[in-house]
Amino acid sequence: MNDSLYIAATGMHSQQKSVDTIAHNLANVNTPGFKKGKINFADMVYRQMGRAAEPDGSWSARSMWQGSGVSASALLKVFTPGDLRKTEAPLDLAIQGEGFLEVSAADGAPAYSRGGALSVDKEGFLATAEGHRLQPGIHVGQEMKELLISADGRVMARSRDQREASEVGRIELLSFSDSSALQALGANLYRPSERSGDAIAGKPGEEGLGTLAQGFLEASNVRLIEEMVDLMAAQRAYESSAKVIQASDELLAMSNNLRK
Repeated sequence: MNDSLYIAATGMHSQQKSVDTIAHNLANVNTPGFKKGKINFADMVYRQMGRAAEPDGSWSARSMWQGSGVSASALLKVFTPGDLRKTEAPLDLAIQGEGFLEVSAADGAPAYSRGGALSVDKEGFLATAEGHRLQPGIHVGQEMKELLISADGRVMARSRDQREASEVGRIELLSFSDSSALQALGANLYRPSERSGDAIAGKPGEEGLGTLAQGFLEASNVRLIEEMVDLMAAQRAYESSAKVIQASDELLAMSNNLRK
């Protein structure tokens, strides 16, 4: 009888994590480039309880097994593309299709981004709005007057004392064997995990990689209707587990009140 209490408790704990994930998705519905999270569930370890009984009352050689509940096995990122929104800002950059930009995180280690609003840091290099420099570094200078980024990643810049823009670098895109297993760092930055595999570099528009769109931002891929439906389902599952705990408690109370 006590097992049912703990099994139902695992259900409530897992559904609470699901509700927290959905709340995080909804909070970032207007965050450019945000990718929604999804909880994966798995049943917990099974225990052997004894032998099964046959219809004639004899004991079977088959064993009886009982599960221990459910657990939230993984939090995955869903990298379905978001809608592109035109901004006309020359430093706004979106990826049409698959791929990531490589940047330097605060600790100097490589991290990966889906693009967004870029900036020029104090040394004249292209960086994210948070100051994470693109890799390999692309120097456009503080006196840049015009910036052009082609679909295939070529970066052309023109300073105030130049008549024509010149190529200053090329933006590469990177892919992973399982991008859903990337570790989220916040600020739309990700790091590879053992499951995601190492980054594979390539040119935009080649080998299944997307292309670059200057003057656009990728919107969040959160769909409000889908998230609200998932939220209602998680709430109902939570309530069901709570009712199991209530029913188990009532049965335990009845057992305690039995008299000879």
